[in-house]
Amino acid sequence: MNILLTELKKEAKAMASALPVPVFYRDLETQIEFARDMFFDHPLVIRLQEDVLPFLYDEYAHGVYHSKKVAIEAGAIILKEGEDMDSDRVRELVLLAQFCGLLHDSCRLDTEHAQRGAETSRVILKNYPLSERSKDLIAESIARHEAFKPEKPIENDPELKLLSGALYDADKFRWGPDNFSTTLWEICDYEDWTIEEITAKFPKGLEIIKSIESTFRTETGKQYGPEMIAQGISIGSAIYEKLTELVKDPRYKSAETPENII
Repeated sequence: MNILLTELKKEAKAMASALPVPVFYRDLETQIEFARDMFFDHPLVIRLQEDVLPFLYDEYAHGVYHSKKVAIEAGAIILKEGEDMDSDRVRELVLLAQFCGLLHDSCRLDTEHAQRGAETSRVILKNYPLSERSKDLIAESIARHEAFKPEKPIENDPELKLLSGALYDADKFRWGPDNFSTTLWEICDYEDWTIEEITAKFPKGLEIIKSIESTFRTETGKQYGPEMIAQGISIGSAIYEKLTELVKDPRYKSAETPENII
């Protein structure tokens, strides 16, 4: 990686650390703790963590770290949204949300990755002690998690609406500070983009992230997601400003300074 990108990555992480903790993590502390305990203690979730590893893309920022955060936070959203539902069924849906989080990016680099991930989930879960209804809910939620695709209306299935919404929202929370403290830089490494290429792509990337703000699907996502997106935009805008200044400096021209590549 270019030395400049290494320094920018450190700076972005420092910016993310300096921001206030998003209100989601404060208001839903109890729900997040419950979901985290399930993630690390439930035997089926532990089993799936092992089974899904070969399908994750750590080098493309959609691996263990990403899947764990989505799984836990999707579970927390279910708990918050389901406060007036039957408690036993809510806990079952939390489990399914964790399965969704672990499996949703199992085909991240494939064309139509959401649909391919849904199909792969059925293969991985074939011998799991889950009902066909549960497997259908997981697969259909994964198929619906991609942004910028027309959202099919869900009629007469409030559980699918809740589960797919929780997965979508927890996944899109990652477009906030996580995007600039972790995701962006790992993708840059994977794609081997030059500083000039990254700078050229940045404005469009910021527009895309901004557009996520209005797409959250659950009431919890709509309440807490925009703050995370705003924090991500704040970090990204500062990084872009530095990039536009530094990319003009001949010391950082990637083609001219091979000594800057480590």
